[in-house]
Amino acid sequence: MAATAGPYGLIPVGLIGGRVFAGAFRQIKIASAYGTNIFNGDVVDLTVLGTIEIETPDAALDTIGIFMGCSYTDATLGFVQRQHWPASQVAADAVAYVCDDPFAVFKIQADETLGQNSIGMNCALAAGAGGSTATGNSSVVLDGNTIGTENTKPMRIVDFMDLDEVDSLFPNMLVMWNTTAAHRYLTITGLAAS
Repeated sequence: MAATAGPYGLIPVGLIGGRVFAGAFRQIKIASAYGTNIFNGDVVDLTVLGTIEIETPDAALDTIGIFMGCSYTDATLGFVQRQHWPASQVAADAVAYVCDDPFAVFKIQADETLGQNSIGMNCALAAGAGGSTATGNSSVVLDGNTIGTENTKPMRIVDFMDLDEVDSLFPNMLVMWNTTAAHRYLTITGLAAS
């Protein structure tokens, strides 16, 4: 049981249907000097330039996937691989590692007590208190106040990570994209300037 708030963002743990997540990711460029921290487990989206940026985790997600780290050449340290993108890093070769599978299942902590009746419902995410530059991890959480049936909510609750967490505070949940509402690979329109 979680019992304490310790958000960590979205962590891929499998694919829907019980298929194994093999750690696959896509490398997508990050614009040099992009001015916002991106943490492991944050939701990211594509810009019209084909680079990624952090996506505000709310009810109106339009995502390409989850940030899982990055690499770039630092002027002092040379080639670097990190859990998070440090805001305003200047690096022409910066790439993000993104879990972009629209059928991935993610582990995430909820921000309140959830019951068995939450399974199968849709929900939004909340930003939490910001990520940690010490660990590189996100603070995105499942927003329990948004659970409902509306098809515009970006996430679908699949299950509890552990059945002992039903009706407990801050349970670890399994979620996936509510694909037609949230994931760019399955929406019918192409990328437009935002």
